[in-house]
Amino acid sequence: MSDVAGPPTPSPADLVKVVALDGPAGSGKSTVARRVAQALGWRFVDTGATYRAVTLAALRSGVPLGDGEAVLAAARAARIELSTDPAHAFVRLDDTDVTAEIRGPAVTSQVSAVSAFPAVRELLVDLQRQAMGTQGAVVEGRDIATVVAPQAAVKVYLDAEPAVRARRRAGEAASTGLTSAELESAVAEAISARDALDHQTNRLEVSDGAVHLDTTHMTLDQVVGAIVRLVEAAGLART
Repeated sequence: MSDVAGPPTPSPADLVKVVALDGPAGSGKSTVARRVAQALGWRFVDTGATYRAVTLAALRSGVPLGDGEAVLAAARAARIELSTDPAHAFVRLDDTDVTAEIRGPAVTSQVSAVSAFPAVRELLVDLQRQAMGTQGAVVEGRDIATVVAPQAAVKVYLDAEPAVRARRRAGEAASTGLTSAELESAVAEAISARDALDHQTNRLEVSDGAVHLDTTHMTLDQVVGAIVRLVEAAGLART
């Protein structure tokens, strides 16, 4: 697996200038993280995109997704490039832009199972840490504050009521033949199943010292503003 171009992978102890955003599917982590990174002038790291890229690599290679060794081999062979520019986020797999493809149903239905393999997670955590660097990063995922960057200066567990998360995720889904009510119902069912699997395999939990931010009744601007204020309260510069 190719790494993000740059200096050697920092140790967890060096990953302090970090906003760690954890939370369940559909909680708005990616959108919020990009906006916060833009406001701060920091890097944006979507860790979920790395797991999705490996899932796509495994699907393309035809390996059994229940075989951890085979999936790990596919991950090691993959060339993954993860953009850290919040204004131009993209993912490339083997020199091909897969930003849209990794969000499709084929990958979405398998990514939790693939990310459950400890060796795959260990491999990708190194890539994620290198992408973060030490000059400031807003990182979103499910185990950022507990595993990837436990020394992050700002830790936020982003959440919302299940119905709201389903509505937001349904709003992101484009060009389907379903009515809005049908789409929202389908997404709600998928999110419920994803939540159950995430709790079983991906150690989704609120870390010690994290601010639990329920965004059910908050606008995007309000959420971003709240997190930026946490960064300022931590005494971290914006650039």
